[in-house]
Amino acid sequence: MSFFPPACDSVAAQCATASPPVPHPNLVLATTILASGLAFVDGSVVNVALSTLAQKFNADAAALQWVINAYLLPLSALLLLGGAAGDYFGRRRLLILGTAMFASGSLGCALASALPALLACRLLQGVGAAMLMPNSLAILGQTFSGASKGRAIGIWAATGAAMGAIGPVLGGWLIDLGSWRAIFLLNLPLACGAILLAWRMVPPDRRSDAYPLDATGGILATVGLAALTWALTVGSSRSGWTAAALSAAAAAVLLLLIFWRLEAMRGARAMMPMELFASKSFVGLTLFTLLLYGAMGGLFVLLPYMLIKVAGYSATAAGAALLPLPLILTLTSPVAGALAGRIGARLPLGIGPLIVAAGFLMALRIDSSASYWTHVLPMTVVIALGMSAAVAPLTTAVLTSVDQGHTGSASGLNSAVARTGGLVATALLGSVLASEGDRLLAAYHVAMGIGALICASASLSAFTLLGRDTTVHSS
Repeated sequence: MSFFPPACDSVAAQCATASPPVPHPNLVLATTILASGLAFVDGSVVNVALSTLAQKFNADAAALQWVINAYLLPLSALLLLGGAAGDYFGRRRLLILGTAMFASGSLGCALASALPALLACRLLQGVGAAMLMPNSLAILGQTFSGASKGRAIGIWAATGAAMGAIGPVLGGWLIDLGSWRAIFLLNLPLACGAILLAWRMVPPDRRSDAYPLDATGGILATVGLAALTWALTVGSSRSGWTAAALSAAAAAVLLLLIFWRLEAMRGARAMMPMELFASKSFVGLTLFTLLLYGAMGGLFVLLPYMLIKVAGYSATAAGAALLPLPLILTLTSPVAGALAGRIGARLPLGIGPLIVAAGFLMALRIDSSASYWTHVLPMTVVIALGMSAAVAPLTTAVLTSVDQGHTGSASGLNSAVARTGGLVATALLGSVLASEGDRLLAAYHVAMGIGALICASASLSAFTLLGRDTTVHSS
């Protein structure tokens, strides 16, 4: 979905309990980078291929939405369950299994001869990513301690951002060469390297006393989100809100309410502990994440698609259009994090989305004759500066918004919410992706205006729901 890791992924690693020293910690770090890199690269590279896939499979807008959401759906719904499964069955075992599953899905995507096969393999990729992501981070957290842990997490985050940024450029180049299948084959050497290193360098799993898996909660969350995604996809298409779409939306609400009730009944054994929501600050941060990452998810899908279809950019140029964003984010986030440590996270989290909203408004200048240097680049720089103000403080704010016993669950849930924001945003883009020519440009401008409003709403949630020091703990 994005070119940078969701802010709170690293918190899970920070909160993991350190294990006895391992013989080759740097090779364990390389293992986690390779495994996580699969999700970062695949989450961004497919956006550049949408126009090509539409031609190859004669796909309509709804099908293009599902090319993205077939991956995001299991990743959003099963991320927490994947982490719990690692605690229960063993983190190394789940890392290897998830990476192998992701590689199998990638190979299937590359060999797909029909759209249903491609979507099924994208779903398999998402399940694999939900298994490998939290466990690669947990392994990272248990391998390092003290100052070396902070250094390792910094290397992991920077490398993940770089891989996510380079992926669309390399993918666009391969597409321009006439090989869309190669963008999925890129994952195979990464996966093989991660599996080999995990098998040889990560210590064997130890016996766990973790709670039994909340499989029922995972199923309810997945089916509920799937029904909601399908309803939003149909509702945003030309067919509109049909009786089937409304029925699916109602079923989704019912299933998610049942999931919420079940999690409340399971208490500490739940994949989403309800104690988290006793903190007003955590509720505000969750809403903030959903809105801001949802807006960014829509941008990452629409901008490359529009530049290719309307402005005549090559796939390589479209893939490189947002490249300055992760570069600026990497350079400026440490400064924003240090500033938030002195003045608190509330002000940066309130101002950052407003700057991003200004960038979305600048995107209204982009048309069929858009110059990269005078239209696309300034918009990207402004959005990058706004995200820089928000990403690092968000990590700290989530960590301090709940008591120490819930920091791992809070960070995992916030990461899942970030993916859900992209899932919902993509499901709502049907009318834009179904348009052509001037209608596509007009629909894109409407979407950018809505994105600006969503970012402003994220700012409002920060100012109204977060305490001035964002350290309200749950009871």
